[in-house]
Amino acid sequence: MTKKKCTAIVLAAGSGKRMHSETAKQFILLEGRPILWYSLETVERSGLLDECILVTGESDIPYVRREIVERYGFHKVKAVIAGGRERYESVYKALCAMAEEGAAAENREGYVFIHDGARPFLTEAILEATYREACRHRACVAAVPVKDTIKIADKDGFVVETPDRSHLWTVQTPQVFEASLIAEAYRMLFRRQAEAGAVPVTDDAMVLESMLGIPVKLVEASYKNIKITTPEDLQMAEVFLHQENLSKKVEKI
Repeated sequence: MTKKKCTAIVLAAGSGKRMHSETAKQFILLEGRPILWYSLETVERSGLLDECILVTGESDIPYVRREIVERYGFHKVKAVIAGGRERYESVYKALCAMAEEGAAAENREGYVFIHDGARPFLTEAILEATYREACRHRACVAAVPVKDTIKIADKDGFVVETPDRSHLWTVQTPQVFEASLIAEAYRMLFRRQAEAGAVPVTDDAMVLESMLGIPVKLVEASYKNIKITTPEDLQMAEVFLHQENLSKKVEKI
């Protein structure tokens, strides 16, 4: 199978609100490097990904270009652009920006990998697994089976349903799609919003599901592929990173 062009969209326009920090979460240091560095480093080293569109806050663009992209030599980052107020707006802007780096997303035969910059434990294995399934099914997302029992509550906090845990997954990123497919879905989303008002969507897979009705394949990833949102997440990430460093030291002995 001939590999098609693969573009990463890395979303780094979040804030530090739930981290209780004045520093945006993706710029907080983890073992001496910004959290964003880790996913960009995986993108840079990947034999699968060809380029990257990095989305950040408009006021952060000079800092990101200077202190992250240029400082660490992330040559695959072809553009640093301003995000929108909501996640889906940021993704749509990145899809539009792809046209400036070559063919527009809707005209490409390749794949788009949409990843949260606050998920530092992206691996080449996850990239390869999601690419493989995207080639088979046109759309897939990294995910892990839910470990805990989930309860659905009413507005007063009383349990109304306990869904079968064996059918529940926690969705992560990357979320991978045929470039033309996700571009069409986002165009439809923004057209529908212009005509009928806000359409609630929480991730890219939901955009595809609700706009085009295309099924999205779940690809089992890793429980370590966490999104750093709270101080507790940061502590967990530090533990994971410490374990990885210890493993590397043991391998060298």
